[in-house]
Amino acid sequence: MNYSDSYSALKNLFTSSETKKEFDTIELLDLAFNSTSFGILPGIEEYKYDIHNVASKEKLSYYSENGITDNNVHIKDIFVKENQSFIYQIMKPKGIEKAKKVVFLFHGFNERDWSKYLPWAKAICDGTGSTVVLFPIAFHMQRAPKEWGDTRDMYRLSELRKEKFPNIVNSSLTNVAISMRLHAMPQRVIWSGQQTYNDVLQLITDIKKGNNKHIDKNFQFNIFAFSVGGFLAQVLKLTNYNNYFENTRVCLFCSGATFNHQAPVSKFILDSEADEAIHSYLVKHFDEMVEKDDVLHHYIKDNLEGRIFNAMLDYQKMRKFREKLLKEYEDQFYAISLTQDDIVPPYEIMNTLKGAERNINIAIDEMDFEYVYIHENPFPVFGVDSKKVDKSFEKMFEKVSAFYNQK
Repeated sequence: MNYSDSYSALKNLFTSSETKKEFDTIELLDLAFNSTSFGILPGIEEYKYDIHNVASKEKLSYYSENGITDNNVHIKDIFVKENQSFIYQIMKPKGIEKAKKVVFLFHGFNERDWSKYLPWAKAICDGTGSTVVLFPIAFHMQRAPKEWGDTRDMYRLSELRKEKFPNIVNSSLTNVAISMRLHAMPQRVIWSGQQTYNDVLQLITDIKKGNNKHIDKNFQFNIFAFSVGGFLAQVLKLTNYNNYFENTRVCLFCSGATFNHQAPVSKFILDSEADEAIHSYLVKHFDEMVEKDDVLHHYIKDNLEGRIFNAMLDYQKMRKFREKLLKEYEDQFYAISLTQDDIVPPYEIMNTLKGAERNINIAIDEMDFEYVYIHENPFPVFGVDSKKVDKSFEKMFEKVSAFYNQK
């Protein structure tokens, strides 16, 4: 079955109301997850961090009023119920009762639909015999209010945003919700990332306790991460919490560059005003922001995951620290870049993962496809020669499976 047919069949399967979802070699299952880490999110006066056993008062070190008050976007993060309790999916090979091999799949920024990732997950299942966990980042996919995806309302907000900021670039109904939220509070990137980091650890710990009926408690796992999902994957791997990730292989697709060497302004990702605010906060003035905010200071200065996150923001900052960690796990990372990717360019992935002195032996393959593609849609279903897409897709995931199947 070719890629486009598989895409359509899996998309229909995902949205099906059937209690047993099967297609070809795989079955798709829905599982419930209740995040215990949403208490770190902005919206209350006092924060309690169970994982670190500390508490602190909120001090909003940055908030930008965008002048558009008639909207349902600026919900206080801590009160978004969809982000606290949600359904995630696993895709497993038919006939496997309890999986012993797992691959966590992390998606890209500003994503609301798993459709494009389903054939990727199936290719990993088929190529490695692994069960794939489709786990959503906080405030993305099924963890975002449906109102943020309302076409009419988001179009209205985008038009208002263009009036408010005449020089704005790439404002669209697709990115206006996340752009407005991050323009107002760029630190939301940090807290949603920290919550997701904690959620993944919560899920792994729960499985290791034998509390997942589809995954064996003695499971081994790897990670496949696309775009900003690779940022999460690198922090998880390099922090190696509780030694969970010691043997985890990480495949980065269109990912791996430091934050300041990426260009996320796109009608599918962020508009220019949001990008400028985030860059100002996370790169230009981050050290000052950390000193002004007790909560932020605790996470960035007092914890390994915070220091690693900090090291991934700016190529020049903490370079030796970052490169020493990447060198330590060089044989467990593999990256695939795309020649025509202008969001996370191949040379920036090379610069970060190979190191300034090119002494980090992380394998990187740069690929180019014989059709028009973009970062956000490397395997288009419409408007291209499907045979060429099939060929590129199969070639790439053969590489991915070979990496995971190494002994």
